[in-house]
Amino acid sequence: MNGLQKIRAGLTILAAFLCIQGTAQNMTVDQYVATYKNLAIAEMQRAGIPACITLAQGILETEGGNSDLLKQSNNHFGIKCKSSWTGPTVSHDDDALGECFRKYSSAADSYKDHSAFLKGSDRYAFLFQLDPLDYKGWAYGLKKAGYATNPKYPQILIQYIEQYHLQDYSMIAMGKMKDPNPDGALAVQEQPASSPAPSQAVPAATTAHYPQGEFRINETKVVFAPAGTSLLALADQYHVSLSYLVDFNDLKNDNELAADQLVYLQRKRKVGGTPIHIVLAGECLYDIAQAEGIRLNSLLEYNQLDETMHPAPGESLYLQGKAPSRPKLVQAELVTFKTN
Repeated sequence: MNGLQKIRAGLTILAAFLCIQGTAQNMTVDQYVATYKNLAIAEMQRAGIPACITLAQGILETEGGNSDLLKQSNNHFGIKCKSSWTGPTVSHDDDALGECFRKYSSAADSYKDHSAFLKGSDRYAFLFQLDPLDYKGWAYGLKKAGYATNPKYPQILIQYIEQYHLQDYSMIAMGKMKDPNPDGALAVQEQPASSPAPSQAVPAATTAHYPQGEFRINETKVVFAPAGTSLLALADQYHVSLSYLVDFNDLKNDNELAADQLVYLQRKRKVGGTPIHIVLAGECLYDIAQAEGIRLNSLLEYNQLDETMHPAPGESLYLQGKAPSRPKLVQAELVTFKTN
C-alpha cells in the first residue's frame, strides 16, 4: 500500500469512527422522555400545561433530543427571541436564515419559559379552559393559535403522544396514576381487566394536582378548592346558584368544604371521558365520580352499586355503560362524603 492509499484508508477509518461515535451519542425518544418527564410533570402541576403536550413538543422541536439548536441553547421548544426577550440568544436557521432563538442555562429554564410563554399570551388562553387530558384539543389548539407553521403539527404531536404513551405523564401529574419508575422511563403496562391477584400491588390514591382557576374535566367546567372553602363564595365568584352548585357536585349540604376537592360549575355528564376507571386504594365512589366528571348516580347505576358500597382496589368501574357484573367490594358500609 503506497502513501496515498494509506492516507485514504486512514481517512476512511476515521470517518467510520466518527460516524459510530455520532450515532452512539444520539439520544433516543425514550431516553428523551425518561430524562425530561419530571420537568413536564412539574410544569403541568405548576402551570396547567398537559405533560404529554410538553413532552411531545419537546420531542418534535429537538428531534428527540438531538437538534443543533438544543445543543447550542438548551432551547427545547423552538421559542424565538420575540421583542420581549432580554436574555441570551443564538442564531439558527429555521423559516429563514439566521433567526434569533432564546438561549437557556438549563433544560429546566427552557421548560419554565415554555410554560410562561403559553400562560402569558392571550392567544393561548382558550387552551387552559380545556380538559387537561384533552391532548387532541391542545394539539389542534396550538396550531390554531399559531405556535407552529407546519400544517401537520397537531397530527405529529398526537402521534408522539399515542406512540410513546405520553398521556400517562399527564395522568401522573393529576394524581390519577402512579409512576412505577419515577427515576427512569415509564414502563408501559396494560391496565388490569379485573381484580389483581393478591400478590399484585395496587397503587394507592395520590393527592391530585390541578391547575389554578377554572378548567375542564370531561368537557365540564370545574375548579379545585381547598378545605374550608365557602360554597357560597364560590357560587358568587363564578355566578352559579348555590343550590345548583350543591346539586352539580352531589353534595349533602352547602357548608364549607370539609376537604380539598373538585367543585363543578356545571352539571356533570352522564358518561365518563374514558370507558374504565381502575379503583385505587383509599378511593370512595364520590372521589371517583368527581375525578372523572361523571354524575354519581350514573356511576352507581352503571356498576350495580349503591352509596354504601366500597369497590375493592384494582376493580374496574365502567363509566360509559353497564358493567357486566358488580365489582368486588371491600365491605358494605356507609360512604363518608366530603361534607359533614
